[in-house]
Amino acid sequence: MPSARTRRLEHGEYERLRKAALASNTPYIWQVADFAIESAMRKSEVIGLRWQDIHFSKRLAHLSDTKNGLARDVPLTHGALGILNEQKRQHLVSPFPYGVGAVSHAWRKVCNMAGIDNLRFHDLRHEAISRFFERGLKIPEVAIISGHQDFRMLAQYTHLRAEDVVLKL
Repeated sequence: MPSARTRRLEHGEYERLRKAALASNTPYIWQVADFAIESAMRKSEVIGLRWQDIHFSKRLAHLSDTKNGLARDVPLTHGALGILNEQKRQHLVSPFPYGVGAVSHAWRKVCNMAGIDNLRFHDLRHEAISRFFERGLKIPEVAIISGHQDFRMLAQYTHLRAEDVVLKL
């Protein structure tokens, strides 16, 4: 059985992805990817969001259709809320009105333009979850955001860097 993926963004990749996305003919991919990093949502969850699912005053996004079949409310970072506000200013029919295939194609294209290998869109979920732990959130708090029911599975998405931990010692 292959080992679980541990891919996170490396130094400078976030900026390279942003630059490539905004220079591409599909700049919307940046809002989708950045929101995924800010929310730890899966691609299908991001694309499936509707405006009525967003509770701006409470900073929550309600997901009724998730991988495990259980609805959840996702607390939103200020960054995620900013992305949603920007999308709303564009008067879009939904926050991210793009098809899964279009997002997948745009993601591969932007990674190639940025010269980044072996980075899947789902790796952004690993990145997001790891960042939440690096912010100091506790396991149950991150589980609320990610929707993990099993803390062992959540641990498979967490890839803290030794060099970041040493700074806390």
